[in-house]
Amino acid sequence: MERIAVIMGKMHSGGKKNLVMEYYRHIDRDKIQFDFICDDDSNAIPTEEIEELGGRVFIVPRYQNIFANIREIKRICKDNNYKIAHGYNGTMNVFGLYAAWRAGVKVRINESISMAHKADKKTILKNILKPFSRCFSTHYMANGDVCGKWQFGKLYDEGKVAVFKTVINADENRFAPELREKCREEFGLKNNVVIGHIGRLTAQKNTLFIIDIFNEITKLEGKAKLVIIGDGDLREEMLSKIKEYGIDDKVLYLGRREDIRQFYNAMDCFLLPSLYEGLPVVGVEAECCGLPMFFSSEIPKESSPCDDLGEFISLEKKPMYWAERVINRIEKIQRADHSKEIRVAGFDSVTEAKKLLTYYEELLK
Repeated sequence: MERIAVIMGKMHSGGKKNLVMEYYRHIDRDKIQFDFICDDDSNAIPTEEIEELGGRVFIVPRYQNIFANIREIKRICKDNNYKIAHGYNGTMNVFGLYAAWRAGVKVRINESISMAHKADKKTILKNILKPFSRCFSTHYMANGDVCGKWQFGKLYDEGKVAVFKTVINADENRFAPELREKCREEFGLKNNVVIGHIGRLTAQKNTLFIIDIFNEITKLEGKAKLVIIGDGDLREEMLSKIKEYGIDDKVLYLGRREDIRQFYNAMDCFLLPSLYEGLPVVGVEAECCGLPMFFSSEIPKESSPCDDLGEFISLEKKPMYWAERVINRIEKIQRADHSKEIRVAGFDSVTEAKKLLTYYEELLK
C-alpha cells in the first residue's frame, strides 16, 4: 500500500472537498491511501471519516503565512517519504508542489478544479500565478476540459493533461420519492414549489442575484419557497436583502449541512447563476436526482450531463426572465431517476475511482 500526499490548501465545504472525498471513498485503499495536508483555517475537514478509512490529516499554517506553509509541507513530505504529491489548489499549487519538490517527491500532480472571473478579487493573483503554477509539476490533471484549458493552455492542447471529472455516487444520489415526501413534510414544504440552492455564499456563486431571482418568482407563484444551504462572506448581506424584499417567510435558510441528499429530492428546481465554475458537483448531484438545473451561461456546458434537465441562461438577462424560465420548466417536469445517464457520462465515483487507481499505479512504476 502506497500513501499519497494530498495537498488540499483550505478544505472548506463545497466542490473541492466533495471531489476528493468521493474519489477517496471508492478507491481501493488496500493499494492507495490518502494523507490530507490542509491549511489551519480549513472549516470542513472530515477528520473522523478520513481516519476511519485509513487516511491521515496533517494541519499546516495557512498559505497567507507562505513561508511557514511551505516549510511545514516540506517537512511532512520528507518525513513520510511520499512518492506522489497531488495538489488540489489550482494556481496556488505552485507553493505546495514547490515544497514537495524540495522534499524530494518524484511525482508532483498539479490539478486544476476552477477558473477565474474579472469580478473575483482573487483573479489578479490567479493570473499572476498561472504560468508559475506549472514550474514544479511533473504531471497535470483537471476535473473538466474548461479548467484544463484555462490553467494549462498549450499543455492541454497537446494532450498532456489528464481529465478526471467531478464525481458522485450515482446510486446514492438517485431520485427517491419517499425521501422527497419525508423532507417536505419535516420542513413544512409539503404544499410549496421549492426553489433551491446549495453552495458557498460568495460573490462567485452570485448569491445576491439568487435572491433577486426568487423575489421575482414570488410574484409569479404564490406558493414558492426558497431553500438555501451553505455559508460564506455574503450571509449577512443576503439576509438583509431577503428582509428588504419582505420575503422572510418564503425563505428557509439552513446554514451549512452535510445531509443534503434529502433536499435535492425535496426541491423542484435548483439555481446556480455563478459568475464562473470549473465543473460544479452540485449540478451533477442535482441532475442525478432528476432535478431541473438553471445554470448561468458562464458555467461549462459539460456541467449538465442530462440533456433534458440543464438550462443555461445569460447573466445579462434580468431576474424576471430567469423567474419566468423557472416557472415554465417546473410546470412541465416529471421527476425521474437519472443515475444511468450519470454513469454513462463518466461522473460515477465507483467507476472513475478505478481509473484514478490505475493512473496512480502507472506513475508508481
